[in-house]
Amino acid sequence: MAGYDDRDGFIWMDGKLVEWRGANVHILTHALHYASAVFEGERCYNGKIFKSTEHSERLRKSGELLDMPLPFSVEEINAAKEAVLKANNLTDAYVRAIAWRGAGEDMGVASKRNPIRLAVACWSWGNYYGDAKFKGAKLDIAKWKRPSPETIPHAAKAAGLYMICTMSKHAAEAKGCSDAMMFDYRGYVAEATGANIFFVKDGEVHTPIPDAILNGITRQTVIGMLKDMQIKVHERRIEASELEGFQQCFLTGTAAEVTPVGQIGDYNFEVGDLTKRVATEYEKLVRA
Repeated sequence: MAGYDDRDGFIWMDGKLVEWRGANVHILTHALHYASAVFEGERCYNGKIFKSTEHSERLRKSGELLDMPLPFSVEEINAAKEAVLKANNLTDAYVRAIAWRGAGEDMGVASKRNPIRLAVACWSWGNYYGDAKFKGAKLDIAKWKRPSPETIPHAAKAAGLYMICTMSKHAAEAKGCSDAMMFDYRGYVAEATGANIFFVKDGEVHTPIPDAILNGITRQTVIGMLKDMQIKVHERRIEASELEGFQQCFLTGTAAEVTPVGQIGDYNFEVGDLTKRVATEYEKLVRA
């Protein structure tokens, strides 16, 4: 398979479509040196991006949280996503919108004079965790913890916040795992490296409060689904000692969708009926 830099197709950049291989930035782009970038991951099903407007709104909000106001409206971002899907002739795809501080007059930490840029790409992407979506993912327990909201804007989907996620997932893959579960700075269960986490016990669902993690759009969608299904949801702080008492576990995210978890460290979980039902109902919803 060709690398992501060497493909046919088009990428939308700053208001126009450019050929895929020509979608480049200068080596002194501020975001490359100082992580001044925010992004969104979205999925298009049957020609329709699921919750496109919510993602565009969050992209703009993430920019604001990083003191990086985007020069594009929600409507313009939505239109860019539609344009790139059409240009690449895709109806089922993953969509990546990214905004960043580009190269300009500043090349230090401060970068007020540098332009804020926006690009949108899309490509075909199957199950994020491969066959784990059916048999249950195997997770490592990361040594890195999600930091305090006093140290980062945790509500932003910011590129720099994923550094410890990359490191944690690399360590997990080296152990034969699909991903890693992270604790937060207080020692509570937080999330996986790119997905929110849910647990099931006695027919009820438990999930961490998003007070130090991103409140995922898929997370919010699944909580709404569970409540519609008359399943009690507990949004709370979850202690590490509770892991052995949960019967089922699943991850949620745009890329992950709803993926069951079979193992976290030494703790095992069944791919049970409730998890399967949530996955099935989510699939129906996004393709409705």
